[in-house]
Amino acid sequence: MERLTLYLKESYHELVKNVSWPTAAQLQESTIVVLATAGILALVIFLMDVACSVFFKNIYGVWGQ
Repeated sequence: MERLTLYLKESYHELVKNVSWPTAAQLQESTIVVLATAGILALVIFLMDVACSVFFKNIYGVWGQ
């Protein structure tokens, strides 16, 4: 039990004293970058899916198979 208590105390000290947390502005900027990147990747994947569907429809006469 002493080891668990020591672990929790040291973990708390590490999180409070040694970790440098991002500011609200940094966090907001990172969030915007992640959302923009996810949106761009989703658009690229969608366009590739549409292009492949059209390609296979024209070549094989099937849609989405």
